[in-house]
Amino acid sequence: MKANKFSIFNFLIPRERLFQFSIIIALCAMMCSCGVYKKYQPQQEAPKDLFGQTTIGDTLDLTKDNMAELSWREFFVDPILQELIDSALVRNTDMRSAQLTLKKAEASLKAAKLAFLPSLSLQPSASVYSTMGTNGSLSGASYTYDIPLQLDWNVGISGSRIVGKRKAQAVVEQAKAQRDAMQANIISTMAQQYFMLLLLDRQLEILQETDSLWNESLETERALWENGKAYSTAVNQMESSNLSVKVQIVDTRRSIKNIENSICQMLGLTPQTIRRNTWGDYALPERFGTGVPGVLLQNRPDIRLADHMLEEAFYNTASARAAFYPSLSLQGILGWTNNGGIITDPGALILKAIGSLVQPIFQQGKLQANLKIAKYEQEEQLDQYVQTVINAGNEVNECLADCQTAYDKNLLYQRQVEVLQDAYEGTHELMNSGKASYLEVLTAQESLLSAQLNEAENLYKGSIALIGLYIALGGATK
Repeated sequence: MKANKFSIFNFLIPRERLFQFSIIIALCAMMCSCGVYKKYQPQQEAPKDLFGQTTIGDTLDLTKDNMAELSWREFFVDPILQELIDSALVRNTDMRSAQLTLKKAEASLKAAKLAFLPSLSLQPSASVYSTMGTNGSLSGASYTYDIPLQLDWNVGISGSRIVGKRKAQAVVEQAKAQRDAMQANIISTMAQQYFMLLLLDRQLEILQETDSLWNESLETERALWENGKAYSTAVNQMESSNLSVKVQIVDTRRSIKNIENSICQMLGLTPQTIRRNTWGDYALPERFGTGVPGVLLQNRPDIRLADHMLEEAFYNTASARAAFYPSLSLQGILGWTNNGGIITDPGALILKAIGSLVQPIFQQGKLQANLKIAKYEQEEQLDQYVQTVINAGNEVNECLADCQTAYDKNLLYQRQVEVLQDAYEGTHELMNSGKASYLEVLTAQESLLSAQLNEAENLYKGSIALIGLYIALGGATK
């Protein structure tokens, strides 16, 4: 009588129930790992006082539509500046590197999506062998071949595949945010350089006009000296002041060349003259708005980057948690073999299916340590996100204050230039009639020149503050 074979599993669980028991274990594992499938919820709420308590004048309208919603072409309407920005975005190597980083992240995402599918491989093999008989002769060769098509599928009942795909998507969004940040930085830098060029052109124009007027004053003073109505020291003092203006003209021209070279470097060009418009009637806008603080979270690349880094950390924690649950693998083989027959034998069919369920029990504390580390990193990323939002609000606050200051000072400078222009003309007439000294004329001339230069510089600072506000609100990414 043949003895019945049995194992520990046969002893504890009837053989016909063993498969059912395995299915129950797998279903229980899936239910326990439901938390792994939880999807990350983006951070969407911003503090109501994110922009601070800056005193807002008539220039700033916080209830108006967010200016950052404008595309950079709508914000920078100068066609020459648009051409420069376009060229910089195409030629800049950092921008191209950001684009390539995004493409690599998208390729990884595609691979993560395909991870849900089983892998299929063809592994053909062949062998030949013979044996040596007692008489020392070799027997006929025996040929064996296998042509199996192997399928492997990790079902991923713990949710690791879903977590991997979502994590890859978060990395793609990070790459997009980095690309947008790079674009905004290039646009902002080019615009600032361009406006600096316009400022220097305007300052050069003011200095050249002043030089012409001071030449006339110097000639007048020389005529008075020749007629005995003035001292030679007055002529020398007037000439010295005139020469200082000429020195400023030389310095300004050098500064213009320096800015042109910087723009050429950004464009990847050899040093050359940069075409631009004139200063013209450029003025600060009368009103502009920031929109509500919450919109800042969707617009600013650095905040979006911090949010998606937090998302990646969230899925890293989920992945570490999934490692505690069992993994189910399915394997199948389909093919042909001749089982050692002759090579012309078409072969017999190979068909095999294997299923395995692996449940981690003791991993030397590695799984628990990995989970703790992932949680700590997620907490760290949350702190980084909060700080990024606070920094963004502070940056907007600073730009708002700079815009308001430039607008208020612009009105004062305009009036100061008008007053000093009248004072200079009146003092010059008095000098011609001998009723005013050269010192009064010099003071009037230098005060007028300083006010004119200050007015132009303040207008530039206002434009830079407005560009800064546009970028701080998340502009230049469209």
